[in-house]
Amino acid sequence: MSQKQLKEAFISNLNGTGLLEISAGLSLPPLCLLCRGLLLILYYLHYGKPLSSRKYSLLLDFLVLVSPLVFSCTVLSPVIFFIPVILAAFCAGIFSKIYSQTKREARVPFGQIVKEFQEACLDPECIPAITVFRVYVNVLTSISILAVDFPQYPRRYAKAETYGTGAMDLGVGAFIFGNALVCPEVRQKPPRTQPRFSSLARQVFSVWPLIALGVGRLLSVKSIEYHEHTSEYGVHWNFFFTLALVRLAASLLLAIFPKHKAWLVALAVAVLYQLLLSTTSLKMFILHGSDGRGSRLGFLDANREGLFSLFGYLAIYLASVQAGLWLLQRRSSVRGWLEALGGLALAVLLLWVLLQPCQACAEPVSRRMANLPFCTWVLAQCLLLLGFFVLADLSLVFTKLLVKGSSVPCCWKVVQPPDSRKKQGMEAVPVGRQDKLSQPCLISAINKNQLLFFLLANVMTGAVNILIDTIHSKAASTLCILHLYMFLNCLIMYILHARNIVLKFW
Repeated sequence: MSQKQLKEAFISNLNGTGLLEISAGLSLPPLCLLCRGLLLILYYLHYGKPLSSRKYSLLLDFLVLVSPLVFSCTVLSPVIFFIPVILAAFCAGIFSKIYSQTKREARVPFGQIVKEFQEACLDPECIPAITVFRVYVNVLTSISILAVDFPQYPRRYAKAETYGTGAMDLGVGAFIFGNALVCPEVRQKPPRTQPRFSSLARQVFSVWPLIALGVGRLLSVKSIEYHEHTSEYGVHWNFFFTLALVRLAASLLLAIFPKHKAWLVALAVAVLYQLLLSTTSLKMFILHGSDGRGSRLGFLDANREGLFSLFGYLAIYLASVQAGLWLLQRRSSVRGWLEALGGLALAVLLLWVLLQPCQACAEPVSRRMANLPFCTWVLAQCLLLLGFFVLADLSLVFTKLLVKGSSVPCCWKVVQPPDSRKKQGMEAVPVGRQDKLSQPCLISAINKNQLLFFLLANVMTGAVNILIDTIHSKAASTLCILHLYMFLNCLIMYILHARNIVLKFW
């Protein structure tokens, strides 16, 4: 076998892992975020000022936010269930140190602290969990697309061939979910001030870079004969095309149907598509081609997985628009977000319960077809991760209230409500240090140039695979390569952020 064939076989015919293992892995990013926030608060408590050194800030962010994820999906994957426990214990230890020190300085009863926490007002214009979710999906995807080519990355985490739940299968759906949370339909003003098809017009203009990147990826992969998993999207299709067309189709549907009923449209699309898979020959065509032997003759046959999975991804996108609209409802207090956290937990539980009959009555989860069970599973996992991030943010808010004046980048700002005696509608006043330049942040840096970050990850992944025999790499070499690859990408984003450069011209 050639090197190209060996690498294709290395990522093919896999069956995924268990749902519980993926859920355990999803708890790691919020715990890393919490750990980093607590360390920054502890630093402020000791030195009376935030960590302002760009060099040390980048080092801390990379070591706490990124490096644990590299280890957890490679050499530490056999003990993945113990890592969240260890991280949680470490966070509890830091919090205990912070609380014991503040308790000595200010003798305030714990019950009063909890009461003040529940009544605290948060900046209603910013929901950090959404930003962090989108950034971490990018980071996890960037790690996985290169790590999957190394033997230290468990084969059960890679994309399943036909049925199964691999960690990388979730990444595809999470990208769709994250895009929908900040789409024009979610962020735009009420319909009275916006033309009916304004969002569609904006999407038509904004998706052209995705189409250009899709064409660029297609040409580059074919020209250098780069290894590719054909049954993932097809011969000519790729995820850039999927994301562009899903965004356009969703905007068209949401221009016709009320956006607050997006979940009904999503349900209709997912159920109808599943009925077609279950009652017609569509499933056999997607899995085995027009001749039943995996033929790739003609554009439709060659790209059947990418084209027909659009229906499933469209359903995920529409349901995610509904989630985005619900999250952006104005909640200005901690109490309101604690109630919202309960709503997220209820939604996750409901989706997990629905997943069981979906798999029993229809078929197992299939990313290749993007069937109804796949849509249900993706939404459940994404809402779970989002809920974890909200919980981590609220925990940091509680800790910041203990240490007055401390602040954590990409975390909720505690604000003072407008004085009721003053003119109504006055903006809330932030409490504590809010100088963005004094606290550099890797999350903000990646958030500013997310598409560039993902593009650089793809380019560097290709370069590593061309230059290195990844399949036979040793553990030490794998860890060094993955850390260097992620650090270079993060460093570029950090430098651009420090110079306030946003490479977006559409």
